[in-house]
Amino acid sequence: MTGFLFELSFWLAAPVWLLMIFAPGWGPTARVAASPWTVTPVLLVHLVLAIPVFPELWAAVSSPDVDTFRDLTVRANGAGAVWAQVIAWDLLIGQWMYRESRRLRVSPLAMGPLLVLTILLSPFGLSAFLLLRAARTRRTDRAGAAIV
Repeated sequence: MTGFLFELSFWLAAPVWLLMIFAPGWGPTARVAASPWTVTPVLLVHLVLAIPVFPELWAAVSSPDVDTFRDLTVRANGAGAVWAQVIAWDLLIGQWMYRESRRLRVSPLAMGPLLVLTILLSPFGLSAFLLLRAARTRRTDRAGAAIV
């Protein structure tokens, strides 16, 4: 059951990612990406996985050290709960990146690979996007346009 829930957490987020990458200009994509509720199914999976290991989870977050965290992730439900949490937060980051890219008029051809990178390695994808955003904002500011 844990293996199924581990995989399910990604598949619940995948439709939103697919919309943002492959249909960025479609009207419903913007509405979906603007909703924080997209992560709710993934968070429900997180709860199902986290509740059985809550004492270990609490120990890992309330007094963090590498050994306590390793003890949590050795347990299937612990690793699954952490994975579902990562999937949920990555999706929220991706949605923000999508909305910002639309606001800044970043080409979908540039954003597609950045969103894929964010799915796989979110710190790298977010860092690359923040650099792109800073450059775009700086260029807009120099052109005399108002920055929102």
